[in-house]
Amino acid sequence: MNGPQDLGGQMGFGPVAPEQDEPYFHADWERRALGLTLCAGAMGAWNIDESRHARESLHPADYYASSYYEIWIKALEVLLKRHGFVSDRDLARGDAVDPVATPKRVLKAQDVSAVLAKGGPCDRPVAVPPRFKAGDLVRTKNFHPTGHTRLPRYARGKRGVIEAMRDGFVFPDTNAHGQGENPQWVYTVAFTGSEIWGEGADPTLVVSIDAWESYLEAA
Repeated sequence: MNGPQDLGGQMGFGPVAPEQDEPYFHADWERRALGLTLCAGAMGAWNIDESRHARESLHPADYYASSYYEIWIKALEVLLKRHGFVSDRDLARGDAVDPVATPKRVLKAQDVSAVLAKGGPCDRPVAVPPRFKAGDLVRTKNFHPTGHTRLPRYARGKRGVIEAMRDGFVFPDTNAHGQGENPQWVYTVAFTGSEIWGEGADPTLVVSIDAWESYLEAA
């Protein structure tokens, strides 16, 4: 979907100005927001793609008015309600008042370090050979799905060159909606600045993205 997070190439949002020596967290509640999100995800009711889609599906006015971890917490509420772990009454009271679903598993404090170290690998074998190779000219598809996608809006319908072929990875567009992992080959595709931004773009700029195979067609 064309969510509020998809700002690449858009004007009017000001420069990106990272803080020097920026801390991981600006307040204690942000640390807790990250911990709650990771622990809730460990219950096994949703995957990383559904979690990301929940954040990107927030109303644009709400999204732009929220800080980074406020977006995480608002999306977590959506996921917990969707999967029956909290109710509107629970959230309104700030306490558990309604019967809720039982999680598949619970992350214990003593297991956190091992679980985080293991991570969540999403590389998978692919049953078919890759369609493209390094050096191939390709064009990204121009589509505007209502569901989740990892193809940035600014890079749709653009001509580029395959820089490298990566491994097979879970396809987020289906995985976010419970439609299976459907792994595909992933490629790094390079675009010129003029292809992305048009006339007047800096001719020295090159933009690279990682794109799943179904996003691409031969140019």
